[in-house]
Amino acid sequence: MRPEFNNQPQLNFQPCSSLEITNAYYAKYAAIDQLLGQHPELVHPLHRDIAEPLECEKGEGDSQPASFKCASETVLRLLICMCIEDLSLRQVVVRVDDSNYLRQFVRVYNDPMIDFSTLCRLRGAVCPATWEEINRLLGRAARQAGQLSGASLRLDTTVVETNIHWPTDSALLWDTYRVLARLVKRLRELVPAAVGKRRLHLRKVKHLQQKIARVGKGRAAAATLKKLYLQLIARVRSLLSWCADLSAAVQRQLQAGRATTPAPALLGELLEQVQHYHALGQRVVEQSWRRVIQEQAVPNAQKLFSLFEPHTELIKRGKAGKPVEFGHKIQIQQVASKFITAYDVFPSQPAEPQLLTPALRKHKQLFGHYPQTLTADKGYYESMEDLARLGQKISVVAIGKKGKRSPRQAAWEADPLFRHAQRFRAGIEGSISFLKRILGLARCYLKGWEHYAAAVGATVFVHNLLILTRC
Repeated sequence: MRPEFNNQPQLNFQPCSSLEITNAYYAKYAAIDQLLGQHPELVHPLHRDIAEPLECEKGEGDSQPASFKCASETVLRLLICMCIEDLSLRQVVVRVDDSNYLRQFVRVYNDPMIDFSTLCRLRGAVCPATWEEINRLLGRAARQAGQLSGASLRLDTTVVETNIHWPTDSALLWDTYRVLARLVKRLRELVPAAVGKRRLHLRKVKHLQQKIARVGKGRAAAATLKKLYLQLIARVRSLLSWCADLSAAVQRQLQAGRATTPAPALLGELLEQVQHYHALGQRVVEQSWRRVIQEQAVPNAQKLFSLFEPHTELIKRGKAGKPVEFGHKIQIQQVASKFITAYDVFPSQPAEPQLLTPALRKHKQLFGHYPQTLTADKGYYESMEDLARLGQKISVVAIGKKGKRSPRQAAWEADPLFRHAQRFRAGIEGSISFLKRILGLARCYLKGWEHYAAAVGATVFVHNLLILTRC
Protein backbone atom coordinates (compact mmCIF):
# COMPACT_ATOMS: atom_id res chain seq x y z
CA MET A 1 0.00 0.00 0.00
CA ARG A 2 1.46 3.39 -1.01
CA PRO A 3 1.98 6.03 1.70
CA GLU A 4 -0.62 8.74 1.56
CA PHE A 5 0.12 12.43 1.36
CA ASN A 6 -0.37 14.05 4.75
CA ASN A 7 -0.38 17.84 4.99
CA GLN A 8 -0.01 18.68 8.68
CA PRO A 9 -1.23 21.99 10.11
CA GLN A 10 0.94 25.04 9.68
CA LEU A 11 3.37 25.75 12.51
CA ASN A 12 3.48 28.89 14.61
CA PHE A 13 7.09 30.02 14.56
CA GLN A 14 7.89 32.32 17.46
CA PRO A 15 11.67 32.78 17.42
CA CYS A 16 13.16 34.84 20.22
CA SER A 17 16.61 36.31 19.69
CA SER A 18 18.39 39.56 20.40
CA LEU A 19 20.26 39.33 17.07
CA GLU A 20 18.63 40.93 14.06
CA ILE A 21 20.38 38.53 11.69
CA THR A 22 18.98 35.52 13.57
CA ASN A 23 15.45 36.90 13.47
CA ALA A 24 15.82 37.54 9.72
CA TYR A 25 16.94 33.92 9.31
CA TYR A 26 13.87 32.69 11.20
CA ALA A 27 11.54 35.07 9.34
CA LYS A 28 12.68 33.74 5.97
CA TYR A 29 11.77 30.15 6.85
CA ALA A 30 8.55 31.21 8.61
CA ALA A 31 7.38 33.05 5.48
CA ILE A 32 8.17 30.03 3.27
CA ASP A 33 6.34 27.77 5.72
CA GLN A 34 3.28 30.01 5.54
CA LEU A 35 3.34 30.03 1.73
CA LEU A 36 3.66 26.24 1.51
CA GLY A 37 0.86 25.87 4.03
CA GLN A 38 -1.41 28.05 1.89
CA HIS A 39 -0.67 25.99 -1.24
CA PRO A 40 -0.51 22.28 -0.38
CA GLU A 41 -0.99 21.46 -4.07
CA LEU A 42 2.70 22.25 -4.59
CA VAL A 43 3.63 18.98 -2.87
CA HIS A 44 1.32 16.73 -4.89
CA PRO A 45 3.51 16.40 -8.05
CA LEU A 46 6.54 15.53 -5.93
CA HIS A 47 4.52 13.04 -3.87
CA ARG A 48 3.47 11.32 -7.09
CA ASP A 49 7.13 10.73 -8.00
CA ILE A 50 8.41 9.57 -4.62
CA ALA A 51 5.43 7.44 -3.54
CA GLU A 52 6.78 4.24 -5.09
CA PRO A 53 10.43 4.72 -3.95
CA LEU A 54 9.14 5.58 -0.49
CA GLU A 55 7.16 2.36 -0.40
CA CYS A 56 10.35 0.46 -1.25
CA GLU A 57 12.18 2.30 1.54
CA LYS A 58 9.56 1.28 4.06
CA GLY A 59 9.77 -2.37 3.03
CA GLU A 60 7.90 -5.14 4.75
CA GLY A 61 6.57 -4.66 8.23
CA ASP A 62 6.32 -0.87 7.96
CA SER A 63 9.59 -0.60 9.86
CA GLN A 64 10.28 3.07 9.14
CA PRO A 65 9.37 5.74 11.72
CA ALA A 66 6.02 7.50 11.74
CA SER A 67 7.54 10.65 10.23
CA PHE A 68 7.56 8.88 6.86
CA LYS A 69 3.79 9.36 6.65
CA CYS A 70 4.41 12.96 5.56
CA ALA A 71 7.68 12.25 3.75
CA SER A 72 6.59 13.98 0.54
CA GLU A 73 6.37 17.33 2.29
CA THR A 74 9.41 16.56 4.41
CA VAL A 75 11.47 15.80 1.31
CA LEU A 76 10.35 19.01 -0.40
CA ARG A 77 11.22 21.11 2.63
CA LEU A 78 14.58 19.36 3.06
CA LEU A 79 15.44 20.15 -0.57
CA ILE A 80 14.44 23.78 0.04
CA CYS A 81 16.79 23.89 3.05
CA MET A 82 19.54 22.26 1.03
CA CYS A 83 19.31 24.92 -1.67
CA ILE A 84 18.97 27.91 0.67
CA GLU A 85 21.84 26.81 2.89
CA ASP A 86 23.90 25.68 -0.16
CA LEU A 87 24.77 22.36 1.50
CA SER A 88 25.31 18.80 0.34
CA LEU A 89 22.88 16.02 1.25
CA ARG A 90 25.01 14.89 4.17
CA GLN A 91 25.46 18.43 5.44
CA VAL A 92 21.79 19.37 5.25
CA VAL A 93 20.76 16.24 7.14
CA VAL A 94 23.21 17.12 9.92
CA ARG A 95 22.14 20.79 9.94
CA VAL A 96 18.44 19.98 10.19
CA ASP A 97 18.97 17.18 12.68
CA ASP A 98 20.92 19.55 14.94
CA SER A 99 18.43 22.46 14.74
CA ASN A 100 15.12 22.37 16.60
CA TYR A 101 13.86 25.21 14.42
CA LEU A 102 14.65 23.48 11.12
CA ARG A 103 13.25 20.20 12.47
CA GLN A 104 9.93 21.98 12.87
CA PHE A 105 10.21 23.59 9.44
CA VAL A 106 10.75 20.24 7.65
CA ARG A 107 8.12 18.65 9.94
CA VAL A 108 10.32 15.98 11.40
CA TYR A 109 9.69 17.29 14.94
CA ASN A 110 11.06 14.79 17.49
CA ASP A 111 10.92 11.79 15.14
CA PRO A 112 14.06 10.13 13.77
CA MET A 113 15.74 12.11 10.99
CA ILE A 114 15.70 10.74 7.45
CA ASP A 115 19.08 9.27 6.49
CA PHE A 116 20.97 11.10 3.75
CA SER A 117 21.10 8.00 1.52
CA THR A 118 17.30 7.72 1.71
CA LEU A 119 16.97 11.42 0.95
CA CYS A 120 19.33 10.97 -2.01
CA ARG A 121 17.19 8.19 -3.51
CA LEU A 122 13.98 10.17 -2.99
CA ARG A 123 15.45 13.31 -4.53
CA GLY A 124 16.69 11.30 -7.51
CA ALA A 125 13.16 10.01 -8.11
CA VAL A 126 11.85 13.54 -8.79
CA CYS A 127 12.00 14.05 -12.57
CA PRO A 128 12.59 17.40 -14.36
CA ALA A 129 8.97 17.56 -15.60
CA THR A 130 7.79 17.45 -11.98
CA TRP A 131 9.82 20.52 -11.06
CA GLU A 132 8.42 22.30 -14.13
CA GLU A 133 4.91 21.46 -12.95
CA ILE A 134 5.65 22.66 -9.41
CA ASN A 135 6.99 25.95 -10.76
CA ARG A 136 3.91 26.38 -12.97
CA LEU A 137 1.64 25.80 -9.97
CA LEU A 138 3.57 28.36 -7.93
CA GLY A 139 3.42 30.91 -10.74
CA ARG A 140 -0.33 30.37 -11.16
CA ALA A 141 -0.91 30.78 -7.42
CA ALA A 142 1.17 33.98 -7.33
CA ARG A 143 -0.72 35.42 -10.31
CA GLN A 144 -4.11 34.65 -8.74
CA ALA A 145 -2.94 36.30 -5.52
CA GLY A 146 -2.05 39.47 -7.44
CA GLN A 147 1.68 39.16 -6.73
CA LEU A 148 2.69 39.03 -10.41
CA SER A 149 2.17 41.40 -13.30
CA GLY A 150 2.66 40.29 -16.88
CA ALA A 151 3.20 43.80 -18.27
CA SER A 152 6.96 43.36 -18.72
CA LEU A 153 9.06 40.36 -19.70
CA ARG A 154 12.83 40.00 -19.86
CA LEU A 155 14.83 37.04 -21.17
CA ASP A 156 18.41 35.89 -20.82
CA THR A 157 20.48 32.74 -21.11
CA THR A 158 23.36 31.51 -19.00
CA VAL A 159 25.44 28.36 -18.62
CA VAL A 160 25.28 25.92 -15.72
CA GLU A 161 28.48 23.90 -15.69
CA THR A 162 28.67 20.15 -15.18
CA ASN A 163 31.07 18.68 -12.66
CA ILE A 164 33.96 17.68 -14.94
CA HIS A 165 37.70 18.30 -15.07
CA TRP A 166 39.31 20.16 -17.98
CA PRO A 167 38.92 17.70 -20.88
CA THR A 168 42.35 17.19 -22.43
CA ASP A 169 42.84 14.20 -24.73
CA SER A 170 45.42 12.60 -22.45
CA ALA A 171 43.20 12.99 -19.36
CA LEU A 172 40.25 11.41 -21.18
CA LEU A 173 42.40 8.49 -22.33
CA TRP A 174 43.63 7.99 -18.77
CA ASP A 175 40.02 8.11 -17.48
CA THR A 176 39.09 5.42 -20.01
CA TYR A 177 41.94 3.14 -18.97
CA ARG A 178 41.54 3.47 -15.20
CA VAL A 179 37.74 3.04 -15.22
CA LEU A 180 37.84 -0.04 -17.44
CA ALA A 181 40.76 -1.45 -15.43
CA ARG A 182 38.75 -1.06 -12.22
CA LEU A 183 35.81 -2.93 -13.76
CA VAL A 184 38.11 -5.69 -15.03
CA LYS A 185 39.48 -6.15 -11.52
CA ARG A 186 35.96 -6.49 -10.11
CA LEU A 187 35.03 -9.00 -12.80
CA ARG A 188 38.19 -10.97 -12.03
CA GLU A 189 36.99 -11.41 -8.45
CA LEU A 190 33.70 -12.93 -9.67
CA VAL A 191 34.72 -14.90 -12.77
CA PRO A 192 38.52 -15.31 -12.77
CA ALA A 193 38.42 -17.99 -15.46
CA ALA A 194 36.70 -15.68 -17.97
CA VAL A 195 39.01 -12.74 -17.23
CA GLY A 196 42.30 -14.65 -17.18
CA LYS A 197 45.66 -13.57 -15.76
CA ARG A 198 46.49 -10.81 -18.22
CA ARG A 199 48.14 -7.84 -16.53
CA LEU A 200 46.91 -4.28 -16.31
CA HIS A 201 49.44 -1.45 -16.68
CA LEU A 202 47.92 1.35 -14.64
CA ARG A 203 51.23 2.89 -13.53
CA LYS A 204 52.66 2.94 -17.06
CA VAL A 205 49.54 4.56 -18.50
CA LYS A 206 49.42 7.13 -15.70
CA HIS A 207 53.10 7.90 -16.25
CA LEU A 208 52.46 8.45 -19.99
CA GLN A 209 49.58 10.80 -19.24
CA GLN A 210 51.75 12.81 -16.83
CA LYS A 211 54.58 13.07 -19.35
CA ILE A 212 52.16 14.39 -21.97
CA ALA A 213 50.88 17.00 -19.52
CA ARG A 214 54.45 18.25 -18.93
CA VAL A 215 55.43 18.62 -22.60
CA GLY A 216 55.83 22.24 -23.66
CA LYS A 217 55.10 23.92 -26.99
CA GLY A 218 56.94 24.15 -30.31
CA ARG A 219 57.82 21.86 -33.21
CA ALA A 220 60.01 19.56 -31.16
CA ALA A 221 57.32 19.32 -28.50
CA ALA A 222 54.72 18.44 -31.13
CA ALA A 223 56.84 15.51 -32.36
CA THR A 224 57.35 14.33 -28.78
CA LEU A 225 53.63 14.59 -28.11
CA LYS A 226 52.81 12.40 -31.10
CA LYS A 227 55.18 9.68 -29.93
CA LEU A 228 53.74 9.72 -26.41
CA TYR A 229 50.15 9.78 -27.68
CA LEU A 230 50.85 6.82 -29.97
CA GLN A 231 52.00 4.81 -26.94
CA LEU A 232 49.07 5.94 -24.80
CA ILE A 233 46.46 5.27 -27.50
CA ALA A 234 47.97 1.85 -28.17
CA ARG A 235 47.60 0.82 -24.53
CA VAL A 236 44.02 2.12 -24.32
CA ARG A 237 43.12 0.33 -27.55
CA SER A 238 44.60 -2.88 -26.18
CA LEU A 239 42.42 -2.65 -23.08
CA LEU A 240 39.35 -1.82 -25.18
CA SER A 241 39.95 -4.91 -27.30
CA TRP A 242 40.37 -7.01 -24.17
CA CYS A 243 37.14 -5.65 -22.68
CA ALA A 244 35.23 -6.45 -25.89
CA ASP A 245 36.40 -10.09 -25.73
CA LEU A 246 35.82 -10.21 -21.98
CA SER A 247 32.29 -8.81 -22.35
CA ALA A 248 31.44 -11.49 -24.91
CA ALA A 249 32.84 -14.25 -22.68
CA VAL A 250 30.91 -13.08 -19.61
CA GLN A 251 27.73 -12.70 -21.69
CA ARG A 252 28.05 -16.31 -22.87
CA GLN A 253 28.58 -17.46 -19.30
CA LEU A 254 25.44 -15.63 -18.15
CA GLN A 255 23.38 -17.09 -20.97
CA ALA A 256 24.72 -20.62 -20.36
CA GLY A 257 23.37 -20.82 -16.84
CA ARG A 258 22.68 -18.19 -14.23
CA ALA A 259 22.36 -20.86 -11.53
CA THR A 260 26.05 -21.78 -11.84
CA THR A 261 27.23 -18.16 -12.16
CA PRO A 262 28.26 -16.38 -8.92
CA ALA A 263 26.25 -13.20 -8.19
CA PRO A 264 24.52 -13.02 -11.60
CA ALA A 265 22.80 -9.72 -10.81
CA LEU A 266 26.09 -8.02 -9.88
CA LEU A 267 27.81 -9.63 -12.84
CA GLY A 268 25.14 -8.33 -15.20
CA GLU A 269 25.46 -4.82 -13.73
CA LEU A 270 29.25 -4.87 -14.16
CA LEU A 271 28.83 -6.10 -17.72
CA GLU A 272 26.53 -3.15 -18.53
CA GLN A 273 29.09 -0.74 -17.11
CA VAL A 274 31.89 -2.31 -19.16
CA GLN A 275 29.83 -2.00 -22.33
CA HIS A 276 28.88 1.61 -21.49
CA TYR A 277 32.45 2.80 -20.86
CA HIS A 278 33.76 0.71 -23.74
CA ALA A 279 31.56 2.64 -26.19
CA LEU A 280 32.62 5.98 -24.69
CA GLY A 281 36.28 4.90 -24.69
CA GLN A 282 36.12 4.16 -28.40
CA ARG A 283 34.90 7.73 -29.01
CA VAL A 284 37.76 9.10 -26.88
CA VAL A 285 40.37 7.11 -28.84
CA GLU A 286 38.88 8.14 -32.18
CA GLN A 287 38.81 11.86 -31.39
CA SER A 288 42.33 11.76 -29.88
CA TRP A 289 43.67 9.99 -32.98
CA ARG A 290 42.04 12.51 -35.31
CA ARG A 291 43.10 15.58 -33.33
CA VAL A 292 46.66 14.67 -32.31
CA ILE A 293 47.93 12.09 -34.78
CA GLN A 294 46.08 13.15 -37.94
CA GLU A 295 45.97 16.84 -36.87
CA GLN A 296 42.35 17.21 -37.94
CA ALA A 297 39.92 19.78 -36.54
CA VAL A 298 37.16 17.82 -34.81
CA PRO A 299 33.85 19.77 -34.51
CA ASN A 300 32.75 20.38 -30.93
CA ALA A 301 29.42 18.63 -31.62
CA GLN A 302 31.34 15.40 -32.29
CA LYS A 303 33.60 15.61 -29.23
CA LEU A 304 33.20 13.82 -25.93
CA PHE A 305 34.21 16.08 -23.05
CA SER A 306 33.72 13.75 -20.11
CA LEU A 307 33.51 10.01 -19.58
CA PHE A 308 31.25 10.54 -16.57
CA GLU A 309 29.03 13.34 -17.91
CA PRO A 310 28.88 12.48 -21.63
CA HIS A 311 26.01 14.92 -22.22
CA THR A 312 28.32 17.91 -21.52
CA GLU A 313 28.65 20.58 -24.21
CA LEU A 314 31.42 23.10 -24.89
CA ILE A 315 29.91 26.59 -24.97
CA LYS A 316 31.69 29.80 -26.03
CA ARG A 317 29.90 32.96 -24.98
CA GLY A 318 32.74 35.46 -25.30
CA LYS A 319 32.98 36.16 -21.57
CA ALA A 320 36.26 37.81 -20.61
CA GLY A 321 36.79 35.84 -17.41
CA LYS A 322 35.57 32.51 -18.81
CA PRO A 323 35.73 32.25 -22.62
CA VAL A 324 34.94 28.51 -22.59
CA GLU A 325 32.40 26.74 -20.37
CA PHE A 326 31.46 23.08 -20.11
CA GLY A 327 27.82 22.37 -19.31
CA HIS A 328 24.50 23.38 -20.84
CA LYS A 329 22.76 26.61 -21.69
CA ILE A 330 19.59 27.48 -19.79
CA GLN A 331 17.10 30.29 -20.39
CA ILE A 332 15.10 32.12 -17.76
CA GLN A 333 12.22 34.53 -18.35
CA GLN A 334 11.34 36.98 -15.65
CA VAL A 335 8.72 39.62 -14.89
CA ALA A 336 9.14 42.92 -13.08
CA SER A 337 8.83 41.40 -9.59
CA LYS A 338 11.92 39.20 -10.34
CA PHE A 339 9.75 36.08 -10.33
CA ILE A 340 10.99 33.53 -12.89
CA THR A 341 7.81 32.62 -14.74
CA ALA A 342 9.44 29.94 -16.93
CA TYR A 343 12.81 28.35 -17.60
CA ASP A 344 14.29 25.99 -20.18
CA VAL A 345 17.25 23.61 -20.01
CA PHE A 346 18.66 22.80 -23.44
CA PRO A 347 20.45 19.49 -24.17
CA SER A 348 22.09 21.17 -27.19
CA GLN A 349 22.87 24.83 -27.61
CA PRO A 350 20.02 26.63 -29.45
CA ALA A 351 19.97 29.77 -31.55
CA GLU A 352 18.65 32.47 -29.22
CA PRO A 353 16.36 34.27 -31.73
CA GLN A 354 14.35 31.04 -32.06
CA LEU A 355 13.57 31.13 -28.32
CA LEU A 356 11.42 34.27 -28.44
CA THR A 357 8.23 32.68 -29.78
CA PRO A 358 8.11 29.78 -27.23
CA ALA A 359 8.85 32.23 -24.41
CA LEU A 360 5.99 34.51 -25.44
CA ARG A 361 3.68 31.51 -25.72
CA LYS A 362 4.48 30.48 -22.13
CA HIS A 363 3.94 34.05 -20.94
CA LYS A 364 0.51 34.17 -22.58
CA GLN A 365 -0.45 30.80 -21.07
CA LEU A 366 0.26 32.16 -17.58
CA PHE A 367 -1.15 35.68 -17.87
CA GLY A 368 -3.63 35.36 -20.73
CA HIS A 369 -1.98 38.11 -22.78
CA TYR A 370 1.33 39.14 -24.29
CA PRO A 371 3.60 41.53 -22.35
CA GLN A 372 3.54 45.22 -23.12
CA THR A 373 7.35 45.31 -22.93
CA LEU A 374 9.73 42.61 -24.16
CA THR A 375 13.46 43.00 -23.67
CA ALA A 376 16.49 40.74 -24.11
CA ASP A 377 20.19 41.03 -24.89
CA LYS A 378 21.75 41.31 -28.34
CA GLY A 379 22.01 37.56 -28.81
CA TYR A 380 18.24 37.44 -29.43
CA TYR A 381 18.41 39.88 -32.35
CA GLU A 382 17.80 38.47 -35.83
CA SER A 383 16.46 41.25 -38.06
CA MET A 384 14.47 44.46 -38.01
CA GLU A 385 11.63 42.67 -39.81
CA ASP A 386 11.30 40.22 -36.91
CA LEU A 387 11.27 43.09 -34.41
CA ALA A 388 8.60 44.85 -36.43
CA ARG A 389 6.53 41.67 -36.50
CA LEU A 390 6.82 41.36 -32.72
CA GLY A 391 5.90 45.04 -32.45
CA GLN A 392 2.46 44.26 -33.85
CA LYS A 393 1.68 42.29 -30.68
CA ILE A 394 3.92 44.06 -28.14
CA SER A 395 4.15 47.80 -27.51
CA VAL A 396 7.90 47.96 -26.76
CA VAL A 397 10.41 45.46 -28.13
CA ALA A 398 13.89 46.30 -26.83
CA ILE A 399 16.47 43.98 -28.37
CA GLY A 400 19.74 45.60 -29.44
CA LYS A 401 21.83 44.71 -32.48
CA LYS A 402 25.43 43.55 -32.47
CA GLY A 403 27.95 45.44 -34.56
CA LYS A 404 27.24 48.27 -36.97
CA ARG A 405 23.70 49.68 -36.91
CA SER A 406 21.64 51.01 -39.77
CA PRO A 407 20.00 54.46 -39.38
CA ARG A 408 16.69 52.71 -38.74
CA GLN A 409 18.19 50.53 -36.01
CA ALA A 410 20.03 53.48 -34.47
CA ALA A 411 16.78 55.47 -34.29
CA TRP A 412 15.03 52.45 -32.77
CA GLU A 413 17.66 52.13 -30.02
CA ALA A 414 17.68 55.87 -29.30
CA ASP A 415 14.01 55.83 -28.33
CA PRO A 416 13.57 56.59 -24.57
CA LEU A 417 11.20 53.64 -24.17
CA PHE A 418 13.83 51.32 -25.67
CA ARG A 419 16.51 52.64 -23.32
CA HIS A 420 14.21 52.35 -20.31
CA ALA A 421 13.42 48.73 -21.25
CA GLN A 422 17.13 47.96 -21.62
CA ARG A 423 17.73 49.25 -18.09
CA PHE A 424 14.97 46.89 -16.98
CA ARG A 425 16.68 44.05 -18.88
CA ALA A 426 19.91 44.54 -16.94
CA GLY A 427 18.14 43.46 -13.74
CA ILE A 428 18.03 39.85 -14.89
CA GLU A 429 21.83 39.68 -14.57
CA GLY A 430 21.41 40.15 -10.82
CA SER A 431 18.97 37.25 -10.65
CA ILE A 432 21.38 35.02 -12.56
CA SER A 433 24.13 36.02 -10.14
CA PHE A 434 21.87 35.21 -7.20
CA LEU A 435 21.04 31.79 -8.65
CA LYS A 436 24.71 30.99 -9.09
CA ARG A 437 26.39 32.59 -6.05
CA ILE A 438 23.75 32.14 -3.36
CA LEU A 439 21.74 29.12 -4.48
CA GLY A 440 24.66 27.13 -5.90
CA LEU A 441 23.64 26.93 -9.57
CA ALA A 442 27.07 27.87 -10.94
CA ARG A 443 27.93 24.17 -11.16
CA CYS A 444 25.70 21.10 -10.96
CA TYR A 445 27.26 18.26 -8.96
CA LEU A 446 24.57 15.71 -9.80
CA LYS A 447 25.28 12.98 -12.33
CA GLY A 448 23.33 12.51 -15.54
CA TRP A 449 21.20 14.72 -17.75
CA GLU A 450 17.92 14.03 -15.93
CA HIS A 451 19.33 14.97 -12.53
CA TYR A 452 21.05 18.01 -14.05
CA ALA A 453 17.75 19.35 -15.44
CA ALA A 454 15.95 18.53 -12.17
CA ALA A 455 18.56 20.48 -10.18
CA VAL A 456 17.93 23.57 -12.30
CA GLY A 457 14.18 23.29 -11.73
CA ALA A 458 14.59 22.85 -7.96
CA THR A 459 16.85 25.91 -7.74
CA VAL A 460 14.42 28.06 -9.74
CA PHE A 461 11.61 26.94 -7.42
CA VAL A 462 13.56 27.99 -4.31
CA HIS A 463 14.45 31.31 -5.95
CA ASN A 464 10.76 31.99 -6.60
CA LEU A 465 9.83 31.07 -3.03
CA LEU A 466 12.36 33.61 -1.74
CA ILE A 467 11.03 36.27 -4.12
CA LEU A 468 7.41 35.74 -3.03
CA THR A 469 8.28 35.72 0.68
CA ARG A 470 10.65 38.69 0.81
CA CYS A 471 10.38 40.31 4.21
